[in-house]
Amino acid sequence: MTNTIKFTPSHHRYTESLISRALVDVYKGVYIVLDRIKSVNQLDFIPQVEVFPSPCDWRDQFIYFLLVDRFENNQDCIPAYNPATATKGRDREQGGVFQGGTIKGVIKRLDYIKNLGCTTIWMSPVFKNRQEDDRSYHGYGIQDFLEVDPRFGTKEDLQQLVWEAHSRGIYIILDIIINHTGDNWAYPGDLPYYYWDKAEASYEFGFWIQADPENHFQRDDAVWPVEFQDSDFYKRRGQIRNWNNPDEALNGDFLTLKELDIRKPTVLDTLIKVYKYWIAVADIDGFRVDTVKHTEDTATAIFCNAVREYAKRIGKNNFFIFGEIVGDDETMQRYIGRNTRIPGTTERFPSLDACLDFPLYFILEEVIKGFSNPSLLRERYERFRTVYTDHGESGRYFVTFVDNHDQMSRPYRRFMHNNPHPQQVVLAIGYLLTSQGIPCIYYGTEQGFDGGGDNDKYVRECMFGGKWGAFDTIGVHFFNEQNPIYQGIRDVAILRSWEPTLRYGRQYFRMISGDGINFIHPDNGRCTLAYSRILDTEEILVAMNLDSSERCDSITVDSNLTPVGSTMVDLLNGCILNVMDSAGRACVHVPLKSYQMAILKKS
Repeated sequence: MTNTIKFTPSHHRYTESLISRALVDVYKGVYIVLDRIKSVNQLDFIPQVEVFPSPCDWRDQFIYFLLVDRFENNQDCIPAYNPATATKGRDREQGGVFQGGTIKGVIKRLDYIKNLGCTTIWMSPVFKNRQEDDRSYHGYGIQDFLEVDPRFGTKEDLQQLVWEAHSRGIYIILDIIINHTGDNWAYPGDLPYYYWDKAEASYEFGFWIQADPENHFQRDDAVWPVEFQDSDFYKRRGQIRNWNNPDEALNGDFLTLKELDIRKPTVLDTLIKVYKYWIAVADIDGFRVDTVKHTEDTATAIFCNAVREYAKRIGKNNFFIFGEIVGDDETMQRYIGRNTRIPGTTERFPSLDACLDFPLYFILEEVIKGFSNPSLLRERYERFRTVYTDHGESGRYFVTFVDNHDQMSRPYRRFMHNNPHPQQVVLAIGYLLTSQGIPCIYYGTEQGFDGGGDNDKYVRECMFGGKWGAFDTIGVHFFNEQNPIYQGIRDVAILRSWEPTLRYGRQYFRMISGDGINFIHPDNGRCTLAYSRILDTEEILVAMNLDSSERCDSITVDSNLTPVGSTMVDLLNGCILNVMDSAGRACVHVPLKSYQMAILKKS
């Protein structure tokens, strides 16, 4: 019998490299190129294309975060949203199931994202979830770590997306999970809850879930790669009941998702190989690590450092790894900050390059809307001086945001939920773009999405319409580049890309005065919020009117960098203002309309 080769066709840029380094199995003398990888021992870590270099500094980036299932389904002829004619009355049940967004859909809208001023895309997990579960549209319950979920597309689609993004100067960050797998096995009997009464005790393993029971596991059965089919890979302590109990939070199952024991070298090694593989295959630029608070510090550090070392070896010298840690600044310091100082400690396991900035998230919305004292912001940044040896560099450790897909510890709502002032969301994203940190916008915020309710599905609307469109609509898309919110955010993003001071500068909150004599840090929500970014000899002053009425406050500036007698130009609005002496202070009078923002720089 003639020996034959079988392979799955790949995208044209990758086909040659895939075949030349094909994974070959031998069965009865027939050489077969495997169309599915089953074990990490079959993985090839040689990059399949020329490696796209990392950015020099991730503070140069503006991240766009999207849920693949809710972003774009790559279908033509979907009408644009028109509030006067849009069909209302979506089905409540549709919010919790797949809507049809695809990786090809993301490719279709790359220019829309780029035109907003975003330079990096963070995507929800694209890996294969259980196919019989229509509720796993979010991607966080992985069944096969080495395959793309067919509902999103193919591995070749992911490769094409990364190539198309890189050709536009856009980086791609994948959302990954090291804490757990999907609901791929069950406990014996009715024992789902946390084994709280015996330290280190575990439940017996029950059985692997099979979608199509046969003699051996098929593609949709159990969990893959095969290494994860070892029951000792899991802690088997049952579901978390008390999320405030540190032991449960660290060792329990995240709902029905099964907790991996990443303390074990074999488990950690498998995860490291899995995610190195995706960098090699798709030329990924960074990872966002899910549920970091539920993982061990040391194991997380080993994982992150191993991935970074691999990335450096292949030419990605600044591979970015940031994580989700819902907690205060002290909690986050366990995972970030080679620049941090923690009194009384010597042992450090810094692992992440940055964290999602939940401490800012918990206060920024209320400050921008005028509900909270702006001193909360000022005090937060002043604490950086005691936490960081160089507080000017602290911005590199935070990915800042105002909307997201989870919203733990607060009601499920977007910034615009029940909010009649769309200009406020421009101020909120404008703050992210002009303050310390790496700014991130959640898909739909730029279109004024206003979801809210008793479940996270209400903040996960479809951009392409579908059966779960925003504003209670069905079947209309929201990719409107003429939306005033989109345009307002774009204008600030463009300025940020031009001004290094807005990306790297130290941040100082400024005093204001209504009469030009008495200067204070504002302690009332309806105020002018002002702060300077200073880099070397340059100062840029940002001013925001958080009031529904016009304001014209005097704002202090650094008299050495922006002296009395000089002029400042408003880079957003075009006007020129004089720097004057008021009560012995260098200051500038800044007229602002309702919810208007100004960005001023010395002429």
